[in-house]
Amino acid sequence: MSYASVPGVRLAATLTVPPGTGPFPAVVLITGSGPQDRDETLLGHKPFKVLADHLSRQGIAVLRADDRGAGQSSGTFATATSLDFAADAEAGLAYLATRKDINARKLGLVGHSEGGLIAPIVATRNRAVGFIVMMAGSGVPGDQVLLAQQALIATASGAPADLVQRANAAMRGVFAAIRAAKDETTLAATLRERLAGLVPEAQIDAQLKTLLSPWYRYFLTYDPAPALRTVRCPVLAIAGEKDLQVPAKENLAAIRAALEAGGNTRIQIEELPGLNHLFQRATTGSPAEYARIEETMAPSVLEMVAGWILKQ
Repeated sequence: MSYASVPGVRLAATLTVPPGTGPFPAVVLITGSGPQDRDETLLGHKPFKVLADHLSRQGIAVLRADDRGAGQSSGTFATATSLDFAADAEAGLAYLATRKDINARKLGLVGHSEGGLIAPIVATRNRAVGFIVMMAGSGVPGDQVLLAQQALIATASGAPADLVQRANAAMRGVFAAIRAAKDETTLAATLRERLAGLVPEAQIDAQLKTLLSPWYRYFLTYDPAPALRTVRCPVLAIAGEKDLQVPAKENLAAIRAALEAGGNTRIQIEELPGLNHLFQRATTGSPAEYARIEETMAPSVLEMVAGWILKQ
């Protein structure tokens, strides 16, 4: 199946519907960063397929789509930002509202990683959103997420502390150059100069492509707090204690602070012991472990998300 988003974008998707006649409560799943298929397939795992299966068995319909320009969806991924993916999530909500087997008054969003950042954006502007689940979503500005991620993963990989500090200082310089840029040509030259010695010569062009992409430049300066302060629906925010990509403590604390500053009292914030960014039971939390762990998502997380949604 598929449905239209903005002009030029048609999203290929799977709708998992529980047994029976309905109408059922339903959620739209929102993937993390990078071109993802509807199952959020990575390193031998399909987290969204596992999550959708569990939620549907608990009576919750689930819509999950290939990202624009990925899988079987049309459109261009390379020029899209988080705001564009928010529009695609809204298209999913609109599609669900057309179906007789879906209860249009009980719709929500479940976002993982960047998807956890996108869900509040949608909730602030779309009254159809009855609740949101942020799974490893960020609460601090993008540059802080990226710096912490770089340092934690490098440390877990065995890099000495002085090297980690130098790499972080260099990355801060890269971020400052991006913010101060007046034109693309000058920025590209500046970044190439800063990356020399920081990454292998053979990788500089690929790194430049990432740094100059619309997505990266938007994410780098985006602060989730203003959107979170205007979210009025119930929110479940969870993160793994061993998450090295979106560190749990600082991001959950920022999410809580923003929601409470906006007066939202219908919130549940949970740091989950022993789990990584994918919500697998992990040893170090390093991305290098993801493929080696047989489990795709801890059963306790599946149960928590389903149980909380059903309470809404």
